[in-house]
Amino acid sequence: ALPISVLTQIGEGTADPNGPPDPGASPHKARVTVSFIPEEQRNGKSSTDVLNKMRDAVKDMVDAKIVVAPNENGPPTGKAINIEVEGDDIDQLAILSQDIINFLNKAAVPGVEELQSDMQIGKPEYIIQVDREAANRYGVSTWNVADVIRTAIYGREISKYKVGEDEYPMMLRVSEEYRNKVEAVLGQKVTFRSMSTGQISQVPLASLVTKTYTTSYNAVKRKNQKRVITVFSNVLGGYNANEVIVQLKDQLKQFPMPNNFKYKFTGEQQEQAEAMAFLGNAFLLAMLGIFFILVLQFNSIVAPFIIISSVVFSTIGVFLGYFTTGADISLVMTGVGVISLAGIVVNNAIVLVDYTNLVVARKKSELGIEDAGKIPPDVIRDALLEAGSTRLRPVLLTAITTVLGLIPLALGFNFNFFTLVSDLDPQLYFGGQNASFWGPMAWTVIYGLVFSTLLTLIIVPAMYYLAFRIKYKVVDRFR
Repeated sequence: ALPISVLTQIGEGTADPNGPPDPGASPHKARVTVSFIPEEQRNGKSSTDVLNKMRDAVKDMVDAKIVVAPNENGPPTGKAINIEVEGDDIDQLAILSQDIINFLNKAAVPGVEELQSDMQIGKPEYIIQVDREAANRYGVSTWNVADVIRTAIYGREISKYKVGEDEYPMMLRVSEEYRNKVEAVLGQKVTFRSMSTGQISQVPLASLVTKTYTTSYNAVKRKNQKRVITVFSNVLGGYNANEVIVQLKDQLKQFPMPNNFKYKFTGEQQEQAEAMAFLGNAFLLAMLGIFFILVLQFNSIVAPFIIISSVVFSTIGVFLGYFTTGADISLVMTGVGVISLAGIVVNNAIVLVDYTNLVVARKKSELGIEDAGKIPPDVIRDALLEAGSTRLRPVLLTAITTVLGLIPLALGFNFNFFTLVSDLDPQLYFGGQNASFWGPMAWTVIYGLVFSTLLTLIIVPAMYYLAFRIKYKVVDRFR
């Protein structure tokens, strides 16, 4: 069996560990935390399959809302499905959020576990209001009334007890036996000094207040000064969260949203959008930096453009690789892989273009031609063939060694070094949490590097030759 420990909590500390803490007490909630054995000891069994079996086992339980979700690794990103509904009228907002849940449940979008709202309606509330006419008649202030109730329930520090260097507060408070009884709390007397007679007087607390039983919300949350109710859910194993979100957005386009109310998808999707914006800016900055350095190095504009084109080829290779294998794209780690790939693939193009320039300069010197634009195209073609055949081995070796170095990271290759030395038993293992985290970045570099290397040996010489042909024709026209 995969589980090795089960921890049950009831009441306190039962908020969703993947979400924000719940305000107030939660005696109606419980949380069961199941810990699994390490992944390398599961013999190929997936925790996702176990979670799906748990969901099937509890889905028919009535009078209880049960959510089965894995613990999220890394910083909190919110739920995979997180819809924030904004508005000013909290009552209508609560009704609207429930209407959205019912509407999406009828749509039955595959992959949605269970839509819920973070607002709980029907929370019992006991309202005690001061009868101001009675208080004025007896000369009691509202502060006197509130102070008696607060002291009875929460207590008040009346002194300190000192033992050596340590001080301990002495609290005045009603005993727990009577603290949770409304009649006992309201049965106290309010002691005060009468403003008219100057004497100490006592008035029964029950004669100064009115009590009302009602229901309320568990909390009213605001975001940018707008009342917000969040509709959220997990995504079942085997489904892509981005694809599920697209279907939900298509369904909500048909929902009749009232005026002065709006909704937006946040949570994990918002975090991904912000991460993609950051990675996009980082990629653009990296490309500009590489281009600027190449211009200074080659003292040319054409050569850097030819070299930068290999980055475009590598990006195409990344998407072709993921499309062929059918693997899911991790936006963050795949983005990091694309950015690092930009600095790797240009090496092959730089080696090829730099050596081609060296061969062209040598042939120009042999022919006694001063202007490079006057070199015949046949000479350029011969120079490209010589440069390609000479630099073929370094380019291929560089790409092959890089790919071979990334394969253990992509596959999650693990071995036990200590048992390998002591018992000659490496305890080989493939996969694990490291592979799920670093794997997308490694595969991104592998896909892009393999594809760009093959195209670099073909496209870069072709673009180099076309650039010289254009330059040759321009010079020949004005000769």
